[in-house]
Amino acid sequence: MPLAGLADLPEGLGPLTERRILLTGAEGFTGRYLAQSLAERGWQAHGFVRPGTDLARVGGDMACVPVDLRDSAATAEAVASIRPDAVIHLAGISSPVHGSVEEIYATNLIGTRHLLAALAELGSAPRTILASSANVYDAGLSGLIAEDAPVAPVNDYGVSKLAMESLRGVFAARLPIVVTRPFNYTGVGQSTRFVIPKIIAALRAGADSVELGNIDVYRDWSDVRFVSDCYARLVDCPAAVGGTFNICSGVAVSLREVIAQACAAAGRTMEIRFNPQFARANEIPRLWGDHGRLAGVIGPLAPPPIAETLRWMLESA
Repeated sequence: MPLAGLADLPEGLGPLTERRILLTGAEGFTGRYLAQSLAERGWQAHGFVRPGTDLARVGGDMACVPVDLRDSAATAEAVASIRPDAVIHLAGISSPVHGSVEEIYATNLIGTRHLLAALAELGSAPRTILASSANVYDAGLSGLIAEDAPVAPVNDYGVSKLAMESLRGVFAARLPIVVTRPFNYTGVGQSTRFVIPKIIAALRAGADSVELGNIDVYRDWSDVRFVSDCYARLVDCPAAVGGTFNICSGVAVSLREVIAQACAAAGRTMEIRFNPQFARANEIPRLWGDHGRLAGVIGPLAPPPIAETLRWMLESA
């Protein structure tokens, strides 16, 4: 895998000996699990959280700082105070149906540029992972989607993430950057704005029915614990620098089948009512990822089957 543009970097390509890592979006669904995975691998985690976040809710031993990445000066000051040896950038708008187009671009693109500029000014070239999305791929693709597949996002979320990926070229001479493209994933603690937690919440509440959009879409569903482990392993891998990696299970399951498995695990049935309000415009019919490149750099992968994740979510207190 070519590492173009990185030959003149002063450091950041070898095995990391310092263990101070910056995790943006630390208060989010993924951040809470990733902080635990990083701690288990010996990292001292520092978190950026959204201003107004209840720091007690973040939990753990991670030191968190409220930072609005849209504020370049505040971002630069916070980065300089931490001086991380590595960064995993999760912060951003995480839903294609977010109501504010302006906020999507301001956060996912401009906020990321402010972060990268601040990191570049450190001069120490911290290894940096940018979390993009499988939504950047061409919606017309079918079958297994590898990282070299055509990109053609069909919503503003996907466009903002693809533009964010392009920032790697701007900073390639100063920062060793890795891009990830996670496919769908879920788990305990994810907002019920997302479809699987919504289904699980309805089953746990004993609801007779739930309103959903199109359930005949196929997605590559992963477990957040698996995704967090992949990130934690990837940031420790010098061979990943300059690369783009799918994070996925490698298996496509329809939402209809997910519902059937969730109902079976709960031991009950539930009526599914179609509500056009939940049907997305420009719906991508099938997203199914190839994780071969990821396994090639971090080693064997063992994503749990979606049925196991559903049981965990149903049984969680």
